[in-house]
Amino acid sequence: MEMTFRWYGSKFDTVTLEQIRQIPGVTGVITTLYDTTPGEVWTREAIHALKEEVEASGLHISGIESVNIHDAIKIGSPDREQYIDNYIETLKHLGKEDIHLVCYNFMPVFDWTRTELARVRPDGSTVLAYKQSAVDALVPEKMFESIAGDANGAILPGWEPERMAKVKELFDAYRDVDDEKLFANLKYFLERIMMAIHPDDPAWSVFGLPRIIINKENILRMMKMVDDPHNGVTFCSGSYGTNLENDLPDMIRSLKGRIHFAHVRNLKFHSQQDFEEAAHLSSDGSFDMYEIMKALYDIGFDGPIRPDHGRMIWGEKAMPGYGLYDRALGATYLNGLWEAIDKSHKRGI
Repeated sequence: MEMTFRWYGSKFDTVTLEQIRQIPGVTGVITTLYDTTPGEVWTREAIHALKEEVEASGLHISGIESVNIHDAIKIGSPDREQYIDNYIETLKHLGKEDIHLVCYNFMPVFDWTRTELARVRPDGSTVLAYKQSAVDALVPEKMFESIAGDANGAILPGWEPERMAKVKELFDAYRDVDDEKLFANLKYFLERIMMAIHPDDPAWSVFGLPRIIINKENILRMMKMVDDPHNGVTFCSGSYGTNLENDLPDMIRSLKGRIHFAHVRNLKFHSQQDFEEAAHLSSDGSFDMYEIMKALYDIGFDGPIRPDHGRMIWGEKAMPGYGLYDRALGATYLNGLWEAIDKSHKRGI
């Protein structure tokens, strides 16, 4: 296992590489070319410059999150071939720079969805949160407006203003895409490209849009429909965990050999569809983080892990969910769990 940290690049992130380098046990970053658009070919020169910047700080690029997928591929429109070709070209350029892990998602229109970016918790920290009744009270076109004021000036991944300006057009384009068609379009894509898919967040339909990477049944269906180890999973405990019926340790064990990357985070539920991000400590939320980490250990997972969606604490102002302090605490906590599990196993305890 390698502990890593998500970093959006020096132009976009308030967290610096020098700060990440000082988090005990963190050796790599998960990053992206944040100023590219879906469908665009990443140049090898831009990738190389990013890699050099990271390595100059004493870290390395452990993976890319994400090379975003153009809507033409998800919809299955006639021009998808060009965008798949572009995607393959980007992957070739990444491979030539010795970067071999790409996390992606196949969510229509919206990326991860939250109704609050700064819900105040009893301890005074602020967190990302989701409440289904708030979604039900909105029209899709107003979703971005409802949260943009709490973004601390950051451009949120998957919620770029230029994309949100076309929400109505996107909904029209997806009108005939249901779960089965989205599965078929994902299969078509994966028969040419195989990576580590991120689950849908939350793990149910939002505004009537299809969402398919939501539970054990569906992720195993995806593994079987393109049955190759390179068709893998980014296991995000927080995304799958939005559905309380998902048994996270059991899901991890069912995906042995297919999990290439893990996001490990905690949620606290107030009702079945009202939750907020919590500190990584088990007792602060609703998940048993020890059992999640133990399941990853038990299947021999040796890929990158990163803490995710930290609280905003100690007066920090940063991209919601992606400040320095709470994610650094999360990284050290997860490393501590892994060390304890590893030593217990080796001592036969």
